Amino acid sequence: MNTFPRPLLSAAIAISTVSALFAASLLAAPPAKPALMIEAPWTRATPPQAPVAGGFLTIRNNGRRADHLLSATSPDAERVEIHEMRMDGDMMRMRRLDDGLAIAPNATLELKPGGYHLMFIKPTHPFVAGETVTATLRFEHGGMREVRFEVRPLGSGAPPKR
Repeated sequence: MNTFPRPLLSAAIAISTVSALFAASLLAAPPAKPALMIEAPWTRATPPQAPVAGGFLTIRNNGRRADHLLSATSPDAERVEIHEMRMDGDMMRMRRLDDGLAIAPNATLELKPGGYHLMFIKPTHPFVAGETVTATLRFEHGGMREVRFEVRPLGSGAPPKR
């Protein structure tokens, strides 16, 4: 009768058990849907030498906890800031939001013309209709997310709701 040394047999049983549990866990649950969904990112074409451009998108937080859009960067602009436009009396005012934007659980945050938006400061090149502009969004819990913004013609409005 063949016998294996006890330590070798114990190690083989442990490896087999861990492998079986790992395989079962892969089969048991489908991949988790990310809590944050980024939808319809777009920007407008810019004339040559434009000092700024707006970035717009919808962020859906399908998670159970709040998240926070903290900042953004882009290789297509010197810097990217999070901004808010709002009426102050009869005057439209824009301000930078240094603390970013909160996104409640099971809520939607729209960055759109005339409201919250990203501001591409000092674009490195004109934004051309039909091309894309890249930005990386940094979230408190959702990590870093690379986003490609569709460049729409100068003067474009928000895309229609689907």
